[in-house]
Amino acid sequence: MPVIQSKHDLVAELQKQTSALGLNVHADAEQGLRGEAEKIGAKWWLGGRKVAYRMSCRPTEADHTVHFREAVVERSWGIPPPTLTVETTTVSGWKRSGTRKDVSVGGGGTLDYAKVRDAVEKASAAAGWKFHLEGGRMP
Repeated sequence: MPVIQSKHDLVAELQKQTSALGLNVHADAEQGLRGEAEKIGAKWWLGGRKVAYRMSCRPTEADHTVHFREAVVERSWGIPPPTLTVETTTVSGWKRSGTRKDVSVGGGGTLDYAKVRDAVEKASAAAGWKFHLEGGRMP
C-alpha cells in the first residue's frame, strides 16, 4: 500500500508537475491550486482569438481526495482571423481527450486536452490520494 503524503507535500508536487507542463500556477484561497495557460493565439489588425486551458485542484484531507476541474475557454474580439482548425477528441463521461491545432494568419498553437489531467491523476495516485474529476463545473 502506498504511503499517503500530507496535503502540503501533495500540493507542492502538483504545483511542480503542472508548472512543468507550462501552466501559470498559483495557490488559491481554498488551499488548492489554480492554473492557466494560453495555448492558442491569433491576432491581426481587425481582431483576434485566444484559447486558454484553465484548471483547479483542491485536495481534501478528510477523505484524501483531489477534486479536479478543468475547462477550455475561447475568447475573440473584433473579427477574428481566418483559422484552420484540426481537432481530434474522444469523450467518455466528463473526460475529454485529444488535441486541437490551429493555424492562422496571425498565429496559432496546439492544445492537448488531457495532458494536465493525466499528470495530476498520476501524481495523486503516487501520493496515495484518490482523484475525482468534477465535470461540468468551471475551475
